[in-house]
Amino acid sequence: MNEDTLNMQIRKFLKKVGITSQREIEKEVDAALAAGKLKGDEKLPAAMTLEIPALNLKFKIDGEIVLEK
Repeated sequence: MNEDTLNMQIRKFLKKVGITSQREIEKEVDAALAAGKLKGDEKLPAAMTLEIPALNLKFKIDGEIVLEK
């Protein structure tokens, strides 16, 4: 195994996850605001689960998305 290759591939995957996730969250928040389902000052609980079945890895990260400070 090449450590540099592994590191680069992990970073590439995480970048894709981050960018795609941000776009999806923004799209859904905008739609919820337009539909009147959100006021715009909410704190939204959020969770992300990373799964790699070949490694028997399932890791959950909990957090919160604050729409306004």
